[in-house]
Amino acid sequence: MVNFSFGRGLLLSAAALGILAGSGLSASAEEALNIYTTREPGLIKPVLDEFTKETGIKVNTIFIANGLEERIRTEGQNSPADLIITVDIGRLAAAKDYGVTQPVKSEALEKVIPAAYRDPEGHWFGIALRGRVVYASKERVKQDKITYEELADPKWKGKVCIRSGQHLYNISLIAAMIAHKGEAKAEEWLKGVKANLAKKPSGGDREQAKDILAGVCDIAVGNTYYVSLMLNGNDAEQKKWGEAINVILPTFEGGGTHVNVSGLALAKHAPNKANAVKFMEYMVSDASQQIHAEANSEYPIKAGIKIHPTIASFGELKADNVPVAEIAKLRKKASELVDKVRFDQ
Repeated sequence: MVNFSFGRGLLLSAAALGILAGSGLSASAEEALNIYTTREPGLIKPVLDEFTKETGIKVNTIFIANGLEERIRTEGQNSPADLIITVDIGRLAAAKDYGVTQPVKSEALEKVIPAAYRDPEGHWFGIALRGRVVYASKERVKQDKITYEELADPKWKGKVCIRSGQHLYNISLIAAMIAHKGEAKAEEWLKGVKANLAKKPSGGDREQAKDILAGVCDIAVGNTYYVSLMLNGNDAEQKKWGEAINVILPTFEGGGTHVNVSGLALAKHAPNKANAVKFMEYMVSDASQQIHAEANSEYPIKAGIKIHPTIASFGELKADNVPVAEIAKLRKKASELVDKVRFDQ
């Protein structure tokens, strides 16, 4: 695999694009696949390597943390991008809204991926799930069940930590709350959560676990896979953060646990379209789903695939039934609510 990995958020100049074309990332590459991704290349490398081994198709990747959609739109018809791999329904929906994707009709994809986790028009497909859950102090929190609504209960006043309300992971959670409760009740809930905060929203999900260990808060909101990364990584300090918490899989009242997706989309002007579709279908094979689940500590989209042991230890995931495409439609309202209640201030 040829791996063109550029610095976080870096947008390439026309000259740099010319260099890339000369290095194998070209619109006419034979038996090649060009992937633009917001995921760290190391996280998807095991799957890409196996795909190349099985098919002989060389995979080139460009890592673009921010501005991926704008980049492809700016490149226009000359874009070498065949496939987009990214995380969160917000980014997948944005790619479609920017007009840089094209629909795919695939029986293999539709058979495996539930309708709730793919675009109704075939512009993007979820390939793995992550839960937005509660981290709870092992020392100070005895309950093992909680609802998202309960995060606004005054009993948690001064005991809740969370990253910025405007972060895409939280925007999707708030959008899901709007889907369940309506905008007015979601606003009251968000005010209640803000009133319970132990400190101003900041940091990433791992830092919330760090704050629990330090006694800053008792519970926090974070994604499932971060706990696995903390517990199974090489950072001794982060392992202490992970060991300080229990993971509770919250549910909405009358619903399930909020999940989001990692997913992919076919680029609008994909020069290697057949190879791109072949890779998309490969991503729902048993082998690929297993490799991806292990490498990323995410829930497989395909039923019957073994879940990473750390993730499985959290208990059975009963995913909420609101389609992620519906959540995507409510993200703008969710963002407006965050500003309206001055959540981050």
